[in-house]
Amino acid sequence: MNLKPKNYKKRIVDKQVEKYLKIFGAVCIEGPKWCGKTWTSLSYSKSVVYIGDPTDNFQNRQLAKFDPKLILKGDSPRLIDEWQEYPPLWDAVRAEVDFRDEKGQFILTGSSTPSRKGILHSGIGRIHTLQMKTMSLYESLDSTGEVSLLSLFDNEIENSLIKQASLEELIELVVKGGWPSNFKVDPKHYGEISKHYLNALLEEDIHKIDDIARDKSKFEALLRSLARNESTLAGNNVLLNDINKYEEESLSRNALIQYIDVLERLFIIENQNAFNPNYRSSTRVARVPKRHFVDPSLAVAALGLSKEMLLNDLEYFGFLFEALVIRDLKIYAESIGGKVYHYKHHDTNHELDAVVELNDGRWIAIEVKLGASQIDDAAENLLKINNYFVNNENTSKPSALVVICGLSKAYYKRKDGVIVVPITALKP
Repeated sequence: MNLKPKNYKKRIVDKQVEKYLKIFGAVCIEGPKWCGKTWTSLSYSKSVVYIGDPTDNFQNRQLAKFDPKLILKGDSPRLIDEWQEYPPLWDAVRAEVDFRDEKGQFILTGSSTPSRKGILHSGIGRIHTLQMKTMSLYESLDSTGEVSLLSLFDNEIENSLIKQASLEELIELVVKGGWPSNFKVDPKHYGEISKHYLNALLEEDIHKIDDIARDKSKFEALLRSLARNESTLAGNNVLLNDINKYEEESLSRNALIQYIDVLERLFIIENQNAFNPNYRSSTRVARVPKRHFVDPSLAVAALGLSKEMLLNDLEYFGFLFEALVIRDLKIYAESIGGKVYHYKHHDTNHELDAVVELNDGRWIAIEVKLGASQIDDAAENLLKINNYFVNNENTSKPSALVVICGLSKAYYKRKDGVIVVPITALKP
C-alpha cells in the first residue's frame, strides 16, 4: 500500500528519490524541519515507523534500542522517520541492506546530522544521502517556470514578456519562505512559521542534538549576526566583531566555531563555497564561503522584521533577495547534477554573486539584482569578468552570462549577449 499523502505537492527532489531507490538499498533524505521530507518520503513508501513519535513514552525509540531489527520489519520501501533520534539505526539499516541484497529497501529522514557516536560505518554503496530544502518558487507556484536553468547553458533564450512581480510581492515571498505549511496560512501571518522555527531551535534543538546544554542568549546573538551579514563574505572575525558591537553578549572564537557547527548540523545555515575556473588552483577551497540561512525567511525572523520594515530598508532587502535566488539556484542546480558557488578574484576583486557548475565542467556566471535599473551595471560587470576569462588561457570560459532579477517584465537576451531572467520565471 502506497502511503502518499492526499494533498501532496510534487517536489523537485522526487526525481532524485526515484532514481536512487533503483540504485541503492536505502536513501536518506536530510534537511531542515518542516521542509516536507516526511511527505515526500511517504510518497515512495509502503510502510513507516516514526522514531520521534512521543506516543507511549517514545515507544518506537525504545523498541529501536531493544532490537533495531523490529524497526526494520515492514513492507519495502520502509520509511524510518527521524532516524537520528537513535543513531545506531544507521548501521542496522546498512547491515540489513547487505543481508537482503535488494534495491530500494529503506527511506530514512533526518532533520539533524548526529555526531559519529553510535555510527560505525559510512553507508557508502548502501545508503545514498539527498539534501532537501524548503520549497523553491517553482514548487510553490510563484514562478511560471518558463525558463529552464539547464537551457541557459546553451546560451539561448526566446525573448518574451512576463507578468512582473511587484516589490511588495517579492518581499512577501521572502517573509513567507518556502515552508509547505504556509500554503494554508493567511498572508498576514506568513512570518509566524519562521519565528516558531527559531523558537523551537533555541528552546530544544540546540541542546538535543548532542545532549549539551548551550547558552540560548548567545545563540540568539549569533543568529542575529548571521542575519545582518546574510549574503556577504563575513568570516568568523567579522561575526565576532559584529556580535561585540551590536549585542550585549560575547562569544569566544572556539564557542563561535562550535555554535556554527551546530547550526550546520541542524540545517539552519549552509555555505556557498568559492569557485575558480582553474581546477589546479586552491582558490576553490581557500576562499571564505558565503553563509546563508537555508531559507531567507529565517533571517527575517532572527531580526524580528516585517514586510513593512523591509519596504523601508531596500538595501538590506537586496541581500535577502540574493539569498532567495541562491536558495532556488541550489535546488534547481542539484536536481540536474550541478552546484552553486560564488566567485571573487583576489587580485582584481572581480566578483560574481553566483556560479552554477554542472558535473560536465560547464558553468554559467550570474549576477543577482533586485531592480531593472540595475541590469545595465550587472551586465557591464559580467562582460568585464568574461573578458578576463577569455584572455586567460589557464581558465575555463563561462557558457553564458546571466542576470537574475526581481523587478523585470521580460526574459530576454541583450545585444551584448547577456541573458536576463526574472527569478519568477525560472525552473530547473
